Amino acid sequence: MHISEGVLPGWMLLTGWGLTAIGTAIGLKQLDNKKIPAAALLAAAFFVASLIHVPIGPTSVHLILNGLVGLLTGWGTFPILLVGLFLQAILFQFGGITVLGVNTFNMAFPAIIAYYLCRRLLKSNKNFTIALAGVIAAFVSIMGAGILVATELYLTGQQFKSAAELVLLAHIPVAIIESIINIFVLLFIKKSMPELLGGKE
Repeated sequence: MHISEGVLPGWMLLTGWGLTAIGTAIGLKQLDNKKIPAAALLAAAFFVASLIHVPIGPTSVHLILNGLVGLLTGWGTFPILLVGLFLQAILFQFGGITVLGVNTFNMAFPAIIAYYLCRRLLKSNKNFTIALAGVIAAFVSIMGAGILVATELYLTGQQFKSAAELVLLAHIPVAIIESIINIFVLLFIKKSMPELLGGKE
């Protein structure tokens, strides 16, 4: 999911940084003191889960957990993923600094969409509805991020067209795996810390 340095044109890098700056500003404003511990835990989970990469051309696939982060923190997803991706870039050279804005937007924006689609489902008392929210969030977030990456690679030129198609297909099994993870995590939170599923209106 990380796009490498030197792949995207300058206008796309600047657009990514601009959109990520807006999302991060909104996210920091909405992250109150009660959500800071959960945000730190989710940032650590995202950092670890996305360390194992399967390279595909100029990008890669891996667990992201952006859907889960989006469900639990809303717009807080932007600063959480920005910190995780920054640390991965400087410690392990995943992605890079110039593409940090684009990579953050690609993973965070679909998670925000998932948050708005599923936040009412999270308030249900029924386990099935909570599980459904986890599945929807995983597919919307993962496939949404895959579509953004594929579109950006496609727009860079024909040399990345085949990689763009492969990236989209490769994320289907990732979405299935993250659906299962989301279901277990959300049902555990429902039993132990149900206030975290209250969403942020």
